[in-house]
Amino acid sequence: MKANGLLVRAKGFYLLVATALVLATAADVAGMVLLGHSWFQLILAGVLGLILTQFAFLAHEAAHRQILTSGPANDRLGRFLATFVIGMSYAWWMNKHSRHHANPNQVGKDPDIAVDTISFLEEDAAKRTGVMAWITRRQGYLFFPLLSLEGVNLHVTSTRILFGRDAVKRRKTEIALIATRFALYLGVLFVFLPPGMAAAFIGVQFAVFGIYMGASFAPNHKGMPIIPRDLKLDFFSKQVLTSRNITGGWWATTLFGGLNYQVEHHLFPSMARPHLSKARLLVREHCLANGIDYTETTMMESYSIVIAYLNRVGLHARDPFACPMVAQYRGA
Repeated sequence: MKANGLLVRAKGFYLLVATALVLATAADVAGMVLLGHSWFQLILAGVLGLILTQFAFLAHEAAHRQILTSGPANDRLGRFLATFVIGMSYAWWMNKHSRHHANPNQVGKDPDIAVDTISFLEEDAAKRTGVMAWITRRQGYLFFPLLSLEGVNLHVTSTRILFGRDAVKRRKTEIALIATRFALYLGVLFVFLPPGMAAAFIGVQFAVFGIYMGASFAPNHKGMPIIPRDLKLDFFSKQVLTSRNITGGWWATTLFGGLNYQVEHHLFPSMARPHLSKARLLVREHCLANGIDYTETTMMESYSIVIAYLNRVGLHARDPFACPMVAQYRGA
């Protein structure tokens, strides 16, 4: 990778992306001003949700040291984008995401497969009761609707962490940036729009942001092999066998912010987005030559796999008192 120049920064590319996003944000705000008290504002709310997700991709890349040369500079950029632009805790997300990269899909070590509203492990699904069991049994079909709440979840979790007792790096800075961000955001909306329209704008923006974020990260590992808690694998095997690429070329790279090359991203987390497609050719060739499974599929196929996997896991949330014989005859 180094010999092919794929580990160098791509500052010009990221400057271009950042400029395009700032201009898109300005155009969205200008559109809001021109529309005035019109329900067409909700279209612009959806567009803002898309733009904020693209900013989130940049925050993710800054956290991985992909954009600027020095670590501290990337951290400052990532913290600003995460807190002031997106409205979530950079420190909390960094801690969570670093643990995921160290042990993707490993039971007890990867926080991304820890039980939440969605159960990613059969043993977690089996413990569900009541309403949560009903949701878990259908979690594959409910996955995308539930993602509409993920934006709210990110903001709420960040607030809980920042005002909790656990140590948080740059806590005061993050609280100040997030508070300023929401004061400006909510202030502008409720000053220039009627309360009902402003509330609807926020709801649409949160929903689009949550669905887009979740739909971008979900295909990467969900439905891929789960590593048992005590199993030890070498770095290369662990990263490749648990990751899935999405085909599509430049449009997929733009849509997913480079996350479509998940295998290469996990092997070379500091590699800039423009170099991932070339790295894919080298990694895939190496895997084929050494008999290592290299998973790649289309976007729609990946979503189908994720939904089927979540539904399969969700079956373990069945009523533990249900009679197997009765269930057998019901299915006959």
